[in-house]
Amino acid sequence: MPQLGETVADGTVTKWFKKVGDTVVRGEPLFEVSTDKVDTEIPAQADGVLTAILVEEGVTVDVGTTLAVIGGDGSPEAQKTAAATGAAPVSAASVATSSTVSARRVSDVGLSPVVRRLLGEHNLDAAQIIGTGPQGRITRDDVLAYVASSTVELPATAAGGSLSPVVRRLLSDHHIDPATVKGTGANGRVTRRDVESVINSRAAVISSHRTGDEIIPFTKIRRLTAEHMVRSKSTSAHTLMVKEVDYERVDAVRRRFGSSFKEQEGFGLTYLPFAALATLEALRDYPHLNASVGDNELIVHHDLNLGIAVDLDGDGLVVPVVHNADGYNLRTMARQIRELATRARTKKLTVDDMANGTFTITNPGPFGTLLTGAVINQPQVAILSTDGVTRKPVVVTTPDGGESIAIHSVGMLALTFDHRAIDGAYAARFLLRMSEVLHTRNWADDL
Repeated sequence: MPQLGETVADGTVTKWFKKVGDTVVRGEPLFEVSTDKVDTEIPAQADGVLTAILVEEGVTVDVGTTLAVIGGDGSPEAQKTAAATGAAPVSAASVATSSTVSARRVSDVGLSPVVRRLLGEHNLDAAQIIGTGPQGRITRDDVLAYVASSTVELPATAAGGSLSPVVRRLLSDHHIDPATVKGTGANGRVTRRDVESVINSRAAVISSHRTGDEIIPFTKIRRLTAEHMVRSKSTSAHTLMVKEVDYERVDAVRRRFGSSFKEQEGFGLTYLPFAALATLEALRDYPHLNASVGDNELIVHHDLNLGIAVDLDGDGLVVPVVHNADGYNLRTMARQIRELATRARTKKLTVDDMANGTFTITNPGPFGTLLTGAVINQPQVAILSTDGVTRKPVVVTTPDGGESIAIHSVGMLALTFDHRAIDGAYAARFLLRMSEVLHTRNWADDL
């Protein structure tokens, strides 16, 4: 399992693009791995023949775990080489073996005979145990402590006498006879996933008799988005502040350069890169919004890493980051935002693309929204929503100092901030600074 970012400790193999016996070319996609941040296609690291798949689809393993073996040419000599690595070759027919067995084949290396015996007796995978010995080695006491914790799933009997506490509870709560559940674990044991499958099947049958209802299970990204939103609301003291902003100077530049920009770049010049640059300029003056909350402390970040929330066609949100955004001009910022959004929607983001954001912008404006109270992207202390821009009458000052009515482009900037970190006056000054930049900056110089 490759290292997919500084903060990522494990990953789930979601798809193998090759099967045992297939020829592999260095650089072509070999498998897909999913983390709590992003799904990524991993390329093969060498030419040859895929002689063994050690971790099946759907299994989560730690970074550094051996997932497969690529031999030279699939010959008997290559098979011997694969065996010498400590991972026995697996035929195409045996790829779908138990994930526990596959993972154990990888993680047993370096274990003492006593530990191996205990793992075998209790049908455990070494990857389940946290080692406390030298260099993280698993000791006899580590295994016994894990067994004593009563969280281990043991082989199930026909009467259900050796079921884990978790499985017992699920069976009891849903009035399921263990004898009716087909076990897919080692030696036919009934696992939590087996019971949940039965529960879900029952729910599907029940829902099929309803009229007018459709059951749509959350996708992974939808579930992760939901969990993040709930965690954010329970963590931060969310407070919303809104300011109306005059975009007329911005629109003048868009009208003047919009056609040539699209011809040169291949996409339109939207309001978002203007708002992004105004945000960065305001953050320089009000850096406590470019921060996160620690243990009774505010951690102010000197790097300006701007997160841009991207909607995945209603399936959830991801927030790729424009790193070191300070110093970008308008054209470069527009390119960066466009590239990240495209890669997000085509599942081409890397974990590094999602890491170390310090402030986030969400942009529902293209849908004509009036006002959005966005949820803070933890552990940041604020998020800015750029809502719809419309033409409306405004009062303007005439050259002689009088007033008149004119038609300008006007929109809302909605700042959700963590009241633990800053107070309202600080947030108001930040929005005022943004408004000034958008209304007075000579944007033509950026193009």
